[in-house]
Amino acid sequence: MINVGIVGFGYWGPNVARNFNTTPGARVVAVSDADDRSLARAAQSYPGVRMMKDCRELLTAPDIDVVAIVTPVSSHFEIAQMALSNGKHIFIEKPFTASTSQAEQLIELAERKKLKIMVDHTFLFTGAVKKIKELIDDGTLGDLYYFDSIRVNLGLFQKDVNVVWDLAPHDLSIMDHLLRMEPSAVMATGVAHFQNQLEDVAYITIYFPGNVIAHLNVNWLSPVKIRTTLIGGQKKMLVWNDLVSDEKIRVYDKGVEGLDCLNTDSKEKSYGLRLSYRSGDMWAPRVNQVEALQGETSYFIDCINNNITPKNDGNAGLRVVRMLEAIKKSLTKGGALVRLN
Repeated sequence: MINVGIVGFGYWGPNVARNFNTTPGARVVAVSDADDRSLARAAQSYPGVRMMKDCRELLTAPDIDVVAIVTPVSSHFEIAQMALSNGKHIFIEKPFTASTSQAEQLIELAERKKLKIMVDHTFLFTGAVKKIKELIDDGTLGDLYYFDSIRVNLGLFQKDVNVVWDLAPHDLSIMDHLLRMEPSAVMATGVAHFQNQLEDVAYITIYFPGNVIAHLNVNWLSPVKIRTTLIGGQKKMLVWNDLVSDEKIRVYDKGVEGLDCLNTDSKEKSYGLRLSYRSGDMWAPRVNQVEALQGETSYFIDCINNNITPKNDGNAGLRVVRMLEAIKKSLTKGGALVRLN
């Protein structure tokens, strides 16, 4: 039995605790939160589980094998470093850390201690993302052209991070998982409408080798909630609407093909471009309806028991943080191109 300690029992912490506690081979044995009300809720949900305000007591407890860190990103590094130093595997909320330097230090420490890091990129474990990954890997979409996502809603405003660091890690981690390509450059524009000077609307463009391009729209000021991703390929294109209960993914047999043709109108022979448009059927593949977080926690326990490197390990978290830092740099420079390699 793997004993789990939860640090942070605010908005997402109860979900993490519930799923670890119902995962075969794991159980929650301790919860820490600095807020008395959050700790009282945890005590009501988990009678008999140790409750503590000071997380250092949890991080050094000899009977705890895994620490789930569900706190603001500004506290991630200090808590994770102490957990790893005391021999604990860590499950850590997104984004992984507040800087690439912090991420690299934690990865090095975990490798030295032979411990596992899992970054909570929950969407990788949804039935929709698994199906999209399958369609890309088996060649159904063909060579990829673009990744376009919209993640907008009204609030929730964060006190310590802007809309990019709050919402974009979801789409950046999905994009990283699906495309498996290193981005070459980013451009980002955004504005802050309130006195905290944290951007609440942002538009991000990411460039990849081979003319693959990605665009992310994140927004805390939308009157409606939208969670839509479009992926265009040479053979097929798809739309993923995460807010509908059925037909979450629609695959379209639509596209454009460019054919070189000889232009004989000119005295000098030259080549022009003729476009061929394809418009075929639409189909909605079956998507398994699963609780992504349950799949994620079960996967982490399996990784620990069988010494498997998680697909959403520290390096995956580092790649997302590296993009976030580049996006931040571009924002501060008014949308300037920032190269990543």
